Amino acid sequence: MKYFTNRATVRKYSDRPVDPELLNEMLEAASHAPTTGGMQLYSVIVTQDAQMKQSLMPCHFNQPMVAEAPVVLTFCADFNRFVKWCQQRQADPGFDNLQSLMSAILDVTIFAQQFNTIAEMQGLGCCYIGTTTYNAQEIADVLELPARVVPVVTLTVGYPDENVEVVTTERLPLEGIVHHETYRDYDAATIDAIYAEKESLPVNQGFVKENDKQTLAQVFTDVRYPKAVNEEFSKRLLDFIISAGYWPIN
Repeated sequence: MKYFTNRATVRKYSDRPVDPELLNEMLEAASHAPTTGGMQLYSVIVTQDAQMKQSLMPCHFNQPMVAEAPVVLTFCADFNRFVKWCQQRQADPGFDNLQSLMSAILDVTIFAQQFNTIAEMQGLGCCYIGTTTYNAQEIADVLELPARVVPVVTLTVGYPDENVEVVTTERLPLEGIVHHETYRDYDAATIDAIYAEKESLPVNQGFVKENDKQTLAQVFTDVRYPKAVNEEFSKRLLDFIISAGYWPIN
C-alpha cells in the first residue's frame, strides 16, 4: 500500500536508457489489464528516436520531458485492428459510434495505467502528458495513425534524475470523493472542509499570488483551464474524432 500513497510523477530523467527487453516485458504485463469483452481496443506507439520526439514536442506544447525522456509512449484507442479482423472473418462491424469509442477509451486508459504502475514498481519514473487530446490530429499526423485510431494518453518513461527532488501530489480527503450507496451532494460547509488543506498548502498559495488571483479555484478557471480554451480544443477534438470514423453525422 505504501507504493500507492508514496508514488509521484517524474518529469526529470537521467540519461540511463530503458532496456528494450524490460520495456517489452512491462508492455506484455500491462496488456493483461481488464478490457471490454476481451477485445483489447488499444495500441501503443513507442517513440525513442530523438528526431521523432522532437516532432512530437510541438503537439505537447513543447514540454521538455517529451524530448528528454528515453521513452515516450502514445496510447491510442484503436478499433482499426478489430474492425479489420471482423471484416476478414465475414462479420459486419458496427463500431463507428460514440459507445464504441468510449469502450476503446476505457480499454486504453486502463492499459496505460497498468503500465504506469508496473514501470514505477521497476524503479522507473513516468509522467502523464495531459495535452494528448488537445492536439490529437497533430499527433495522429506525426505518428501516421489510420482511421479509427485516436491518441488518448501519452506517458514519458525513464529513470528518475537523482538530483531532482520528487514531490508527491496532494490529494483530497477520502470523505470528499467516496459516496456510500447513493451520491451525497456537497453543501458549502462540506466544500470548504474538503478543499481546506489543498488551499492552505504554501505551493498553492504561491500559485494564487503569482497569478494575481483571489482564490485557488480562480487559478484553475481563469489561468489553467479557461472556458474559451476548453471550447476551442473541444471543437478540434470532436472534428478529429469524426474524421477518424466515429460518431458519424448522417
